[in-house]
Amino acid sequence: MSLESITENVDDAVSGFFEPIAKWLGEIVFYAVPVGGTDLPLIVAWLVVAGLVFTGWFGFVQLRKFRLAVDVVRGKYDDTDSAGEVNHFQALTAAVSGTVGLGNIAGVAVAVSIGGAGATFWMILCGLLGMATKFVEVTLGVKYREVHSDGTVSGGPMHYLPKGLAERFGKNGKAFGKVLAVLASIMILFFGLFGGNLFQVNQSYAQLVSVTGGEDGAMGSSAGALFFGILVAALVGIVLLGGIRSIASVTSRLIPAMAGIYIVACLVVILVNVTAVPAAIGTIIEGAFNPEGVAGGVLGALIIGFKRAAFSNEAGLGSAPIAHSAVKTKHPASEGLVALLEPFIDTVVICTMTALTIVIANPASWGEARTDESIGGVTITSDAFETVLPWFPYVLTVAVLLFAISTVLTWGYYGLKAWTYLFGRSTVSETVYKSLYTLFAVAGSLLTLQTLIDLADAVLFSLAVINIIGLYLLAPVVKRELNTFLAYVRERESTPAARDEDERLKTGH
Repeated sequence: MSLESITENVDDAVSGFFEPIAKWLGEIVFYAVPVGGTDLPLIVAWLVVAGLVFTGWFGFVQLRKFRLAVDVVRGKYDDTDSAGEVNHFQALTAAVSGTVGLGNIAGVAVAVSIGGAGATFWMILCGLLGMATKFVEVTLGVKYREVHSDGTVSGGPMHYLPKGLAERFGKNGKAFGKVLAVLASIMILFFGLFGGNLFQVNQSYAQLVSVTGGEDGAMGSSAGALFFGILVAALVGIVLLGGIRSIASVTSRLIPAMAGIYIVACLVVILVNVTAVPAAIGTIIEGAFNPEGVAGGVLGALIIGFKRAAFSNEAGLGSAPIAHSAVKTKHPASEGLVALLEPFIDTVVICTMTALTIVIANPASWGEARTDESIGGVTITSDAFETVLPWFPYVLTVAVLLFAISTVLTWGYYGLKAWTYLFGRSTVSETVYKSLYTLFAVAGSLLTLQTLIDLADAVLFSLAVINIIGLYLLAPVVKRELNTFLAYVRERESTPAARDEDERLKTGH
């Protein structure tokens, strides 16, 4: 029996068993109600409303404290003797690596195909709202993290839900929080194995095959798939063994470099077509409010834009606080401010650059996709770049591969923290998880397991329901932490030494 027939049989068996479960849970989690001629998934509304509530509750913190957030990332308020494993910049890049990826490249193309160019406007708005939600959840992640005797740190909803609710509501809050924490851990672990690992490897392998001659090319065979899977698994295993310090060391170099290359490529397309920029911006704004020519009119563009942004930046899902919790700081709100930059980078900058590139380049595949929803995704983005840079699909392939690997690494860490919360932090327990995770990376190039990936998506967004309930209940704690940090900032800035340090950072000397 060949390797291909074995993998097909496994795919079929898994799909046959899990398909009814995935369908049932997906119908619940992504339940949609008809609004203005289109369907509004309630989970998207739940995430957007949270962004609105927290934006108002904290007085537009994402705008008022944006500059302060940048200063914190630059290291202006670092405490060298603080507990933690990584600095603010490394924590940010580690978390961003879990969100920046195929959603920014392919997901945006889907959004502007189904929702029209106007979906971009609503995507930006949702990203701005998500900044407030990310601030709240990450502040809580650092506030209630657990610093172990060996200096390593564990954080995330599995820690701040039981600890925070116990602190605010006593014994009943602790019991409720414990139940939520176990559910959150299971959901994070499941998505980490299938969505954050297997899916990423599968899609990056598919992109590699497409630029190396397809199924008849060098990587199109079962042997090529197995080689790719083993190679990725080896890289992931080596980095994962080093923990968050190793992951942050890789992502702090990888993410800025790849994001920079991608943004520069977008700018090249935009600058070559610079005379078309005003018209493109006008098309985006007009499309956001023009009820004609878009699925569902204004609401259709709004919902598609919000949906893609919510799925891209993961604000409110509770995943990012796991990475941010490892930061070296004595002030939880300092990292909360750093985290609000994450949706800005992911959605407001990278997603917008992708959308603007597509609208300006206006490739033929985009026009076809607006009448045939089966065409779309990364092909449209690749075609947009190819109008100016014929060789860029190869660079895009490298970007997809590296973004995918960085996502696998970050979700490996997220999954590890969920695993150890459920099964303990022993060496044996962690080794079992890391071995299992690397095996899933190998399987990713051989199997599709689409039903399990669909189930993982539903599970992850179920986490948003649990997590945001906790965020509402613990928002007063976040407000106190923010006030404490702002008082610390005012005190630091009033001292001569702090002014000298600020001048050093500005001049680079």
